[in-house]
Amino acid sequence: MKNSLPPEFPDYAILMFILVAIWSLAIKGIALYRAGNLRDRSWFIALFLLNTLGILDLYYLLVASKKLR
Repeated sequence: MKNSLPPEFPDYAILMFILVAIWSLAIKGIALYRAGNLRDRSWFIALFLLNTLGILDLYYLLVASKKLR
């Protein structure tokens, strides 16, 4: 008989998931805050809808938002 239980995740995988989630939420929050303050509606919508693990958010914070100031 085959085991019907799902495989267990190792502890480091759970820790990595939590760290990536915290990182993504923090960077997304900062980027959304800056886009809102600069009244950049298109970037705000894109940052809000797309989840890229912080890559698009970092691009906005480091490159695109500097051009708007």
